[in-house]
Amino acid sequence: MKKIFKKIKTMLASLSFRTGVIVLVMCIPCYVISFAQAALDTSVETKAVLWTVFFGLAKIFQYGGLTILGAEGAKRVKRYLKCKCYSGLR
Repeated sequence: MKKIFKKIKTMLASLSFRTGVIVLVMCIPCYVISFAQAALDTSVETKAVLWTVFFGLAKIFQYGGLTILGAEGAKRVKRYLKCKCYSGLR
């Protein structure tokens, strides 16, 4: 099992920075849907299943995107967001 996870991690890490950012951004709609479905007029069981599926997808996208980006890519995204946030305040 350890070999399989290592192989998947190596494959994901070989993908491009842009792909990592796209995968990471995909977690946002999944988080929104997972919590917004609580407002639907459906049964509790349906809400639980929808929450589990979409929250799980959000976590998969989040950790997959971070694995693709790696430590340096995550620092690069933080630097980009920090510059955008400060430039909007001026």
